[in-house]
Amino acid sequence: MKGIEKTRNSLWSRMAGLFTRSLDEDFFEALEESLILADVGVNTALEMVEELRAVTKQKKITSPELAREALAEIAEEKLGSVQPDFSGPCLILVVGVNGAGKTTTIARLSQRFKMQGRKVMMVAGDTFRAAASEQLGQWAQRTEAQFVRGSEGSDPAAVIFDGINAARARQCDIVLCDTAGRLHSRKNLMEELKKIHSVAAKGFIGKVLTMLVLDATMGLNGLEQARVFDEAIKIDGITLTKLDGTAKGGVVLAVSDQLGIPVWFCGVGEKEDDLQPFDANAYAHTLFK
Repeated sequence: MKGIEKTRNSLWSRMAGLFTRSLDEDFFEALEESLILADVGVNTALEMVEELRAVTKQKKITSPELAREALAEIAEEKLGSVQPDFSGPCLILVVGVNGAGKTTTIARLSQRFKMQGRKVMMVAGDTFRAAASEQLGQWAQRTEAQFVRGSEGSDPAAVIFDGINAARARQCDIVLCDTAGRLHSRKNLMEELKKIHSVAAKGFIGKVLTMLVLDATMGLNGLEQARVFDEAIKIDGITLTKLDGTAKGGVVLAVSDQLGIPVWFCGVGEKEDDLQPFDANAYAHTLFK
């Protein structure tokens, strides 16, 4: 899988020697430590190692190569294989902290949907930064999407509502709503996000999905971000950005396993087509091959 070379190389620099030795207690302890250092998360790392112990015992596995394959299968199971359903009229509310890459992700999604023959509406729900609306408007032009924005400092929920009405009038079947970046620790901003989500859920005729954009370089800090956002408005799926630039891509396992939130896409470069659908099988087997 493209984009996880740094994570794999970092993890494998610690693990390569493991899978050439006997599967004794030292092996399992060293494996646990390697997984934790790769930002897989303590709980997920412990579970994976215990499951590998059980599998090797049950199947009488003594070959390190077969143990490695079993570990990849355990990782794939932790990740799950839930794919997003964007069929029919669909509104995607894009949330996350500042700098995670929300605007760029919206642009890339717009391009994907355009290539599929969908009619896209972008809504600039970040009314706190004029530059954010301008940037989104430029992307709308480039991807031939419809565009709605409000005045600077206006109520973002009202802008989302206007965007929904405009999408209906212009017969757009995909609505991509940007929101202002907000720290998950700021309670007032999370309350505002609940209001935005409520307006979208009540006003849009079709499915409403919430997508959290996480910066992969944050590692396990992203796990806490996801937890708080999910508690506030229920996250349906995650896009993990900057995956190609970090050795902390193990956080994918932590988020999927601990929170049960599927990863839908991963950003692995700067080009418009560098947003890839997440493939759990490819990720797991690339990471542990």
